[in-house]
Amino acid sequence: MLDKLKSVAARFDKIVEQLADPAVYSDRETLTKLSREQKELQDVVEAYRALVSCEDTIAQATQMLSDPELRELAQEELQEAKARREELLEEVKVLLLPRDPNDNKNVVLEIRAGIGGEEGALFAADLLRMYTMYAERRGFSMDIVSLNETELGGVKEVVATIEGSGAYSRLKFEAGTHRVQRVPETESSGRIQTSAATVAVMPEAEEVEFTIDPSELQIDTYRSSGAGGQHVNKTESAIRITHLPTGTVVECQDERSQHKNRERALKILRSRLYEAEMEKQNAAIAKERKQQVGSGDRSGKIRTYNFPQNRVTDHRLTGDNKNFNIAAVMNGDLDNIIDALTTAAQAERLQQREEE
Repeated sequence: MLDKLKSVAARFDKIVEQLADPAVYSDRETLTKLSREQKELQDVVEAYRALVSCEDTIAQATQMLSDPELRELAQEELQEAKARREELLEEVKVLLLPRDPNDNKNVVLEIRAGIGGEEGALFAADLLRMYTMYAERRGFSMDIVSLNETELGGVKEVVATIEGSGAYSRLKFEAGTHRVQRVPETESSGRIQTSAATVAVMPEAEEVEFTIDPSELQIDTYRSSGAGGQHVNKTESAIRITHLPTGTVVECQDERSQHKNRERALKILRSRLYEAEMEKQNAAIAKERKQQVGSGDRSGKIRTYNFPQNRVTDHRLTGDNKNFNIAAVMNGDLDNIIDALTTAAQAERLQQREEE
């Protein structure tokens, strides 16, 4: 493992050297690639250098043990350094696991109301609010691309983009069917109702990764369906793009500018087609995608929001680590859940590697 870490550190230093060359900045593709690789390797290299420093401390403390006057101090340093070395070795094991190449990408988020009628749509609106608040907490930028609301303020379907460093790594575990148990505002008898909404999380595909043939696109313009009297109703600024080979349709009506709506719709289309291509290449991803999105019913649920019991339960976690405070979660405090899911995923991958 140390040999591998040494080669990773050497590669990191080479990238730093290349990025110091002004000529690199005239080649956007190379610059992007090197900058991304540098960011991916940085944590591993820092942990490796800390490990090297720790080994030096252990060696020095071991030598000091022969000096009666320094023995007590040396034993203390040695104990601390060995404990730190064990921590760093575990950290490095996790950092050396194959990384999801999409982790640092921006996100295309889609939420759709499932079972439960109007209550399902209201819950979808609550999820939209939750992710909006989470994006604010993390310093991500979130923009609504298209929104289909109900008369009571529910959400039938919403598509949004979330931009920020590591956005996909933080949100990828949110994909799937979310179930809610509560007394709906529309329920007069006070009975608890179960409703659901589905969440899809896709990495945003960059233009260099997935190109679209313009001849395969049908682009239509129309008037946005906003409130009466708004500018969006007076001009045909909304865009609908159909990818003819696959029948994939994307709409964008958020911006007043037809040009901006077209750009954003193409971004969403590229991400959907990129994900579809990834699914073709990997049957396991295709199976996971079906499990994530499902049909909006009670099956395939990843999480239950139980309001009467004041808890959120993530069904992918076990033991005492699977329940969370519902008020905090609904107000966008998702880090505890996401950290637990990330740790569980890493533990599973470590076990698989040890078994191989």
